[in-house]
Amino acid sequence: MQYIKVEDLAFHYEDEPVLENICFQVNSGDFAMLTGENGAAKTTLLRNILGLLKPTKGSVTLSKKNKEGEKLVVGYIPQQVASFNAGFPSTVLELVNSGRFPRGKWFKKLNADDKEHVKKALESVGMWDARHKKIGELSGGQKQRISIARVFAMDPDLFILDEPTTGMDVDSREEFYKLLQHASEFHNKGILMVTHDHEEIRHYANKHIELIRKEGSPWRCFSTDSCKERSKHPSSFH
Repeated sequence: MQYIKVEDLAFHYEDEPVLENICFQVNSGDFAMLTGENGAAKTTLLRNILGLLKPTKGSVTLSKKNKEGEKLVVGYIPQQVASFNAGFPSTVLELVNSGRFPRGKWFKKLNADDKEHVKKALESVGMWDARHKKIGELSGGQKQRISIARVFAMDPDLFILDEPTTGMDVDSREEFYKLLQHASEFHNKGILMVTHDHEEIRHYANKHIELIRKEGSPWRCFSTDSCKERSKHPSSFH
């Protein structure tokens, strides 16, 4: 099922063209990586997709329903999301628990299914043993991990991730990519992830969307192999 459809998108900051001729789709079961050099307007493209910016031309369609016909749940991790200061009062477990709260309801009693989701989310990023620590006591990389765990606890249908592995070491990044591949292939989640580590991820992702440009022109996704679907690689996550 199609979760994101971008058609001939262009975006200008005032009179300055930034993006042109952007076309791609992300479906349930896709793990799509979005790459480009520094300054390639990748975050700007994500903000257009999320409705935080309005395209100058073209359109973005974000599905209202998931493949089961229920309301689509989107899990978004922006760049440098883990900006908690030393005085942040919550524990790791309390923050990730909040990913299970319905929208607009900040307190609820978690049932056994909720607690299992939270535990798996924290285990998946290697932070279960730190669940009772105060967030302000954690390193930057650990804060990034629990921010990811909170999104996984939500169990979204569509993940939109803007360089989520900042601060992670190589082993942690690899485990994270395996987790995303498992989510897409076995649970039919849709994933769109901005990354600089495309050589690391190419064994796990099945789509590569690359923003490129000629000198002096806006960033664009040319209709070449860089923007076409690749065949899925066999899963390496069991």
